[in-house]
Amino acid sequence: MANIHDITRDRWMLYGPLSRKGYDWWWHSMTAENAETGEKKAFFVEFFTCNPALAEDEPVIVWNDPEAQKAGKRPSYLLVKVGFWGEEKGQLHKFFSFKDKDVSIHKTAPYSIVAHDCKCSEVHTEGHIKVTPEEAAAHPEWMSDAGEMSWKFDIHKDISFHVGYGASKFFRAINAFEMFWHAEGMKSQFIGEIVLNGVKYILKPETCNGYCDKNWGGDFTSPWVWLSSNNLKSVISGKKLENSVFNIGGGRPKVFGVALNRKLLGEFYYEGKDYEFNFSKFWTLSRTKFDCWETDDEIHWHVLQTTKNAKLDTQIRCYKKDMLNIKYEAPTGYKKHNRLWNGGNGTGTLKLYERSLFGKEKLIDEVYAEGIGCEFGEYCDPEE
Repeated sequence: MANIHDITRDRWMLYGPLSRKGYDWWWHSMTAENAETGEKKAFFVEFFTCNPALAEDEPVIVWNDPEAQKAGKRPSYLLVKVGFWGEEKGQLHKFFSFKDKDVSIHKTAPYSIVAHDCKCSEVHTEGHIKVTPEEAAAHPEWMSDAGEMSWKFDIHKDISFHVGYGASKFFRAINAFEMFWHAEGMKSQFIGEIVLNGVKYILKPETCNGYCDKNWGGDFTSPWVWLSSNNLKSVISGKKLENSVFNIGGGRPKVFGVALNRKLLGEFYYEGKDYEFNFSKFWTLSRTKFDCWETDDEIHWHVLQTTKNAKLDTQIRCYKKDMLNIKYEAPTGYKKHNRLWNGGNGTGTLKLYERSLFGKEKLIDEVYAEGIGCEFGEYCDPEE
């Protein structure tokens, strides 16, 4: 359901079993403008938490330590992770222990995280990360590039993607799914600034293409798919769609440890009207087919979603030169996603149809999308 806000789903979820084998993160992606040239650049800011009940005096990072993995040791830390896409691209990481006296996480809604000078909440985030080339080389376990980025901006979450009962309090309490998702701000406004390696970028509500979501659970999914943007223009009318956003995500969900067939959740909020494609709502007759593939230069996504009332045909591509192989360590202590392509500069088209009795279809609009947040990856060995 679009635009049903529920900040209880944004609360910190690492209690009970997930406190010892679980992750929870808050993700923000956006487009900012160079303060001098006006050139646009895509960024993200993420606060990632893992296994707080296993905290030690220093952050515990396991993925690069085979002996620790054999011994069954699991990671524990709060990671502040920022990144930037395009010709200049990278991801910068700053780890904290949950035992650090300057780290605090508010455990109920509305959420709030403070880790020294890095802060995040429903309405604001700010912080600073600097990783020197020498530090990046000396600490491969940090999984970080070298660089420096500071940020400070306010957040207003306009339109949400509420996935329904699949992430309800009951299903959360019994940890029914291995990976949960909630997008409280799939269309968001950001106001503030980012400074990357000494260059200032401005975030403006009308051009920021803001997005906020969170994922949590006991492990990641494979395949892993995500596509979203609110920088949309009607091909038919030529007009910018000011009150629209689409969001598609998922892969192969696991319920009580049993993997389902490849499935995606999707939402197209088109000029105030909601078109939802949610496999858990069986009464809508929702069906999804998707294919993702890699060429020498690009990553491609083709997603076809239908219900008894609508069809959405989405075709997206993003240049690999603008993308990251984004790095995450699972709460199990293993890093199985070694080619998780992640970008913020995808482009493509969405064709939205109205469906009626006997499968008749009428084109509502063809939409061109830019600045698409996009992700695709499947588990593979590091050597591949």
